[in-house]
Amino acid sequence: MAGALLENVERQTRLAGHNRVAMLLFRLGDAQLFGINVFKVREVLRRPPLERMPGAHALIAGSCDYRGQTIPVIDLAAALGYPPLIDEPLAHLMVTEFSRSVQGFLVSDLSHMVHCEGESMVAPSAALGFGSWINAVTRINGALVAVVDVEQVLASIDVAPGELSVQMQRAAGAHPMRPRRVLVADDSVVARRRLVNLFQQMNIECVVAQDGREALDRLHELAALPPEERINLVVSDIEMPQLDGYALTRAIRETPSLRRLKVVLHSSLSGLFNEAMVREVNADRFIAKFQPDLLAQAVIELLPDEEPGTP
Repeated sequence: MAGALLENVERQTRLAGHNRVAMLLFRLGDAQLFGINVFKVREVLRRPPLERMPGAHALIAGSCDYRGQTIPVIDLAAALGYPPLIDEPLAHLMVTEFSRSVQGFLVSDLSHMVHCEGESMVAPSAALGFGSWINAVTRINGALVAVVDVEQVLASIDVAPGELSVQMQRAAGAHPMRPRRVLVADDSVVARRRLVNLFQQMNIECVVAQDGREALDRLHELAALPPEERINLVVSDIEMPQLDGYALTRAIRETPSLRRLKVVLHSSLSGLFNEAMVREVNADRFIAKFQPDLLAQAVIELLPDEEPGTP
């Protein structure tokens, strides 16, 4: 059954780019449904034997052999405040690939795959009590579904580098970019924090949006400002509630006052599919999270040079 859930992933690619997402639903110990983008899921297996790892992070249940590769296994139930699944023999292993790494997550029960409209996904109210590791909620057939920010879960265990290399800091300082202002759109608190920190290292001002809809609204507002105060570059996540990165890019290209903006799609999802979608929506670059020097180099290449005589 687990394998059958992912059989039609290729067919689901036709939904991407149209502000729709295919999600795999699962549970962590009670009736609450959780979701993850199917493009982050490589395979779903019955829980294999785990090797315990002394001194590992508390959320690491162990490691296992996955097709000849040793991968860490994260107890997702424990991460979200549920009873740990480390000793649950009937748990499933959800093998994922994102942020340029492969890892497994223990979940208690798989449900099914669903299609979700981006407009129906909204940031969760604090009153729901999900905490910071849920970045969107929606309803499927009346049932509340919480979308897990697996990037943030992984970041709490394995902190990605956030500092530019000395060479890239020098290159950024030497490049006369005009203006030094970008818009960052990402629904992950961790990702926004990292991006703001990176651009501070480059002496670039950030305007921050929590999803594609907010980003588009801000861009329309800022387009009316004097040229020196406008945004010339957008760095956007792909997976976002309300309006995803593909739909945001399409909207930018279809708006006369915005279509000249440079757009970098910056996502934990990688592979040939994203490269094809970048071309289809006419984005300027795709950079997989999180590679500070590569992103900085793209920004240097895409931002306009300072005009002669500009102070």
